[in-house]
This record gives sequence, C-alpha cells and structure tokens, in this order.
Amino acid sequence: MNQTVNRSKAVVVFSGGQDSTTCLFWALDRFEEVEAVTFNYGQRHKLELECAAAIARDLGVRHHVLDMSLLNQLAPNALTRSDIPIRQEEGALPTTFVDGRNLLFLSFAAVLAKQIGANHIVTGVCETDFSGYPDCRDVFIKSLNVTLNLAMDYPFVIDTPLMWLDKAETWELADRLGAFEFVRERTMTCYNGIIADGCGECPACRLRRNGLERYLAKKEAARR
Repeated sequence: MNQTVNRSKAVVVFSGGQDSTTCLFWALDRFEEVEAVTFNYGQRHKLELECAAAIARDLGVRHHVLDMSLLNQLAPNALTRSDIPIRQEEGALPTTFVDGRNLLFLSFAAVLAKQIGANHIVTGVCETDFSGYPDCRDVFIKSLNVTLNLAMDYPFVIDTPLMWLDKAETWELADRLGAFEFVRERTMTCYNGIIADGCGECPACRLRRNGLERYLAKKEAARR
C-alpha cells in the first residue's frame, strides 16, 4: 500500500542543540505538521536526550527516540567514550567525528518520515562553520537525497536551512524566528554536557560563543 504524502509535514533530526533547535523553529514556521526524531547512540551525556525531550514537549512537538547504540560499538569516538579526549590534530578529523552518523540518522529519519506521511526531512548540518565533517557537506546531502528517493521510491526533500550560514547568522535566524532567548537558554551544544552557554572551553562552546558575540555586536551596531 502506498503511503499518502503530506507535503506540509516535516520530520526534524533533533538533538536539543543550538542548530537543531533553530531548525525545529524554522520547520514550525513553515510546515503545518512537524515531528522530531532524536537518536540514542550512547552519547556521553544523557542530558542531551533529556534536553531534546523537554524542548519537544514544551513546543508541543511529537518526539520519537530511536535506539542507535550499534553506532557506538562500530565507531568509538569522543562523543560516546570518556576515555577518548576531544581533540583535532592537524590534517585529521576531530575525535568528535562519528563515522556514518549523519548517513544513518538521515536514513532512519527517512524511514520514519515515510511511515508518517511526511516528505520533508530537516537537518542542521552546515558547511560554513563546521569541523571538517564530511557528512555535513552539501554534496553529501544532495547525493543522499537522491539515494533515499530511489531506495524507497518516495519524494523526500532534505532541507538544510543552516547549510550556508555561519554561527552568527544562525543566531540571527533564531532571532528572526522569535526564538533567540529560547535557543540561548534551553539548548545544549556543549561537549561537556552543560546547558545554555556551556563550559565555554570545548570546541562546540567556543564556536557557539564566537557566533553569539559577532551577532550581538552586529545587532548593537545596527541600533546606532
């Protein structure tokens, strides 16, 4: 039986971090129906799952949590193993890179989307401010989009609203969506598992803070 497609329904790949929460607000602004999917892949901080669930609940978004623990067994990394330090050596990917993560996450999100009759999949990957992750590149997303359509004979659209935005522009987008304070106070980007402004020292916190400072400076200059 063919699944009925609702072209105004979207599934957001959702971690409860700055980027995916901004994408969730973006989707809520554009689609009649929005659901979120979070993946439990053995991440070091269970608070990430709790944070995502709390945000989805407060925004009235149906929230799915899928077990992806096999990913941790196959690809040990600094996001799941406390004995692997967070670092990036010259010419190498950071230890926070998880082989196959976005490939698997988006593939499973697509399976879910088809079952619930959605054809939009929204993800916060970005090629502007990123750590060199190959599965955040636009060329990968476009390739996977074609593959998913062929694999399931279904009209998927992978939306990447942050693809060409730097972190300052991502803060600006959240502000335009009326979500600036929510994103700043409720999301967890920190690799050390601290909500809001985080530890301030890990790479994710530094990227987030630098973008915030640049956006606030721009906003202040516009007021003058």
